[in-house]
Amino acid sequence: MEVELQSPGGLQRVLRVSVPADRYDKAVDKRLRQIGTRARIPGFRPGKAPMKVIAQQYGDQARADAISELVRETWPEAVQQAEVNPAGQPSFEVDDETQGTDLVYRASFEVYPEIELKALDSLAVERPVAEVTEADIDKLVENLRQSRKSKETVARAAAEGDAVRIDFEGRIDGETFEGGSGENQEVEIGAGRFLPELENGLVGHAAGETFDVPVTFPDDYQAEDLKGKQATFSVTMKEVNEVTLPEIDAEFLEAHSVDPEAGVDGLRAKCREALEREQKKASRNQLKAAVMDRLLEAHQFDVPQAMAADEIGRLREETVARFQAAGLSDEQKKQMIPDELLQPQAQRRVSLGLLLGELIRAHSIELDQQRLDATLEELAAEYEEPEKVKQHYRSQPQMMQGLRAMVIEEQVVDHILASATVTDKSMPLEELLNQRQGG
Repeated sequence: MEVELQSPGGLQRVLRVSVPADRYDKAVDKRLRQIGTRARIPGFRPGKAPMKVIAQQYGDQARADAISELVRETWPEAVQQAEVNPAGQPSFEVDDETQGTDLVYRASFEVYPEIELKALDSLAVERPVAEVTEADIDKLVENLRQSRKSKETVARAAAEGDAVRIDFEGRIDGETFEGGSGENQEVEIGAGRFLPELENGLVGHAAGETFDVPVTFPDDYQAEDLKGKQATFSVTMKEVNEVTLPEIDAEFLEAHSVDPEAGVDGLRAKCREALEREQKKASRNQLKAAVMDRLLEAHQFDVPQAMAADEIGRLREETVARFQAAGLSDEQKKQMIPDELLQPQAQRRVSLGLLLGELIRAHSIELDQQRLDATLEELAAEYEEPEKVKQHYRSQPQMMQGLRAMVIEEQVVDHILASATVTDKSMPLEELLNQRQGG
């Protein structure tokens, strides 16, 4: 068998394969004999028709089947002979299928890029660090109280802290505008979820009143066409509710798994532990993201488009699952989430996968079983029945494979950090956690 490797450009390769004529003829004859054993041809008993007659009626089918079989058989041989490593599935095209001559076909495919790893000590990253302060704990305790607040309808004018229900319609120069109206909208005065001037304008008005509130949209407002514009909102107050926050009593503490005897100090200690866990996770995640960013910046290489296309498909399915839109057809999914939208993320994922794989090979990084076990323990500890969670993971090969991939990726990050220049960057805890949510 002869093979000829061609390089049209970039990662694209074409492998021209010539299968000897005798091998091709034997494959066709084999298929004809198989067809002949079951062919029903008028004038002949089943399986007794002459091969010449079989060839006349089924020759095209036999050649097509033989070619398909030979391509499947010879493709791995050709790859090995050409010493090439395809990335993704090839596309095949037959050049010459004339019997009595060599079967010639071409396979078009991409190869993996050659990655020249940079010295790890050339990388520099920032590690975000944040201290959990008493003010952070105060805020979390307040959020816990807010989550269990109660409301009671009152027959008085609205005040700061009340939750009111309103209808409103905004106008600019006498004309309504998109997004400027609403019905039965609940507004907690002072919470900052609506424009401050609108919230402040609700104070002093009781249920049943209709009134106007002048508002100036801020210069940095998200809607471009409303920035800096002056508007008037016609508001109808429909209901005023007084908001009451719960006391931190025994019932409240028990609801948050705190021993009542530990009191407020016990609650604050638990809040500190929770915030410190969140701080640790957020700092690690952002440090890891920074490492990946620096890796990509330091290594520029082409990405096999076949791998990027496969990744786009996976990303689309992940997005569809989040939207709970599994009933859509493939075409509808593509219309809802076009390739162009997913291309950058797919390119990044594939690039990082190739880079990390090269680092693992180059530095002989092997999975740390103890770290894998510890990660599973940590993950399971967040659930009420940790042992059941661990058993579930261990019974699902795909889930365990994902966990192994995550752990070895963490090992690669640690390996890089051991050589890279790492600088701590202090920031408030709220900023650190908000950056995590924004990313």
